[in-house]
Amino acid sequence: MQGTLEKGDWRADYERKKCSAEEAVRVIQSGDHVYVHSNAAVPECLVDAMVGRASELRDVTVLHLLTLGKAEYAQEQYQDSFRVKALFIGKNIRDAVNEGRAEYMPIFLSEIPRLFESGTVPVDVCLIQVSPPDAHGFCSYGVSVDCTIAARKKARFVLAEVNKQMPRTLGRSFVHVSRLDRIVETDRPLPELIEEPCSEVEELIGLNVATLVEDEATIQLGIGTIPNAVLANLDEKRNLGVHSEMLSDNIVDLIEKGIVTNDAKTVLPGKVAVSFVLGTRRLYDFIDNNPMIEFQTSDFINDPFVISRNHKMTAINSALQVDITGQVAADSIGSYLYSGFGGQVDFIRGASRSPGGKAIIAMPSTARGGTVSRITTSLSPGSGVVTSRADVHYVVTEYGVAQLYGRSLKERTRELIRIAHPAFREELEHGCRGLSWLS
Repeated sequence: MQGTLEKGDWRADYERKKCSAEEAVRVIQSGDHVYVHSNAAVPECLVDAMVGRASELRDVTVLHLLTLGKAEYAQEQYQDSFRVKALFIGKNIRDAVNEGRAEYMPIFLSEIPRLFESGTVPVDVCLIQVSPPDAHGFCSYGVSVDCTIAARKKARFVLAEVNKQMPRTLGRSFVHVSRLDRIVETDRPLPELIEEPCSEVEELIGLNVATLVEDEATIQLGIGTIPNAVLANLDEKRNLGVHSEMLSDNIVDLIEKGIVTNDAKTVLPGKVAVSFVLGTRRLYDFIDNNPMIEFQTSDFINDPFVISRNHKMTAINSALQVDITGQVAADSIGSYLYSGFGGQVDFIRGASRSPGGKAIIAMPSTARGGTVSRITTSLSPGSGVVTSRADVHYVVTEYGVAQLYGRSLKERTRELIRIAHPAFREELEHGCRGLSWLS
């Protein structure tokens, strides 16, 4: 039940739709599917008001990707009222998923908008956070476009927190006031993601990955200390571009140093192409009204065919575990569900098909304080394969670079054992002796 636009009178429409968060969420009914805006764009005032109605609601499905914030609806006391269906698992719902109070849906990020558009996953109410409207009545989705447009279009009601501190981002990042059904005004800082300093191991990984990044490459990086370590080692590169589902603070340094220019890109040349950002206020201020930063939806940014059109597309992603044939576990540790598919496969496949492209998996050689090898003869029981062994070109640890593309299983094994932690190499070799195809 989206609003109607009286020509030239969007301001009056805006004023009519203003209300409190408690009034806005009255439209949510038992059995509804409610989409929550992702990442740092979670409309906390609306979410809190929805949770405040827990005693009145039953079997409300809450849909979202990664979110920052409390996610109180996933707590045990609300399990009769709300059921989370996560398209990506963040820290705030990880326990709920593994304890059976929430569900996880494995899905490529590029395909999520189609889930909503097709009605495969229904959306009844969409909770979003946007910037104040411009002179023409358009609000910006700000720090997170991703899959939200598709969810908004299918929703029966669109409830918007209009936050004075939400950046106005450019690209396919706008929604008109006429498309909003309820408006709640706020003035609050966005949540910030402050990264931990890189360890010595992560710095070595970053250095090794940087050797694979060529001048005039277009890069994609995920989130975390390893991507930050990679970015810190790109100072000697020239004329890089960025096409990535997300950005963090360190990209600002490379732009200001003139290392990222986007001039050599073949898709959206001159633009940093992105779907969402996660970082600090410095990053949020940088993207505000910045014509270099082009926000687009996940079905464009993460489309492997779009990605592959960038020459020298270099995709850098992480893993929890890699077996000696190159299979990548990235969303689970054994049967313990940890994160999600995200855009890893989208970008690995896109980069694999790019002229001069490189598909890279980067990770420390060990886990749990050095007591467990991340390179294994077989993945832990229960682990899901996110990226197949045919998709990966390179695996990088602090001990070097293993090139897997065009290599047999036997050759891959040698390459991966070479970059495993020295304390586990003999054990890996011994574990391979019983495999006839490695003899």
